[in-house]
Amino acid sequence: MAGTAMDAALNLLARRDHSSAELSRKLAAKGFPADEIEATLSRLHGLAYLDDRRYAEQWAARAVREGTAVGPRLRLELRRRGIPPEIVEAAMAAAGEELDERQAIGELLARRFTGFDPATATPRETRRLVNWFQRRGFSLSAIFDTLRMAGDE
Repeated sequence: MAGTAMDAALNLLARRDHSSAELSRKLAAKGFPADEIEATLSRLHGLAYLDDRRYAEQWAARAVREGTAVGPRLRLELRRRGIPPEIVEAAMAAAGEELDERQAIGELLARRFTGFDPATATPRETRRLVNWFQRRGFSLSAIFDTLRMAGDE
């Protein structure tokens, strides 16, 4: 273990933003003592280098924009990253204001599944596509509405 917990934390934060829980886990895995980790996290919060609310809002906005997580999946992913429940709900509300689920599905359909035509797709192809969207947290009704509209075009 070389350097201090602060050096290691700054090195990790230079690569990408982290939640407090993620950073704490990574520092513990590097073998730093709990009291040094706690002092480091406190100092980083004081310097505004570490902010769970900012991290959650940015992560949620990116996930919604890219279509990798919405709804329940988004909640699960933020909780998995150690974000407290009240911050998760605030981040989801902020990201949800920007989300038009059907539009997001349509954009993903056009970008990732260019050869998919709902009118000529087999039931298996349609099922696989629907499952792909569901795994990312999109509602079944929005998925079918979007596919129906795409098939009508």
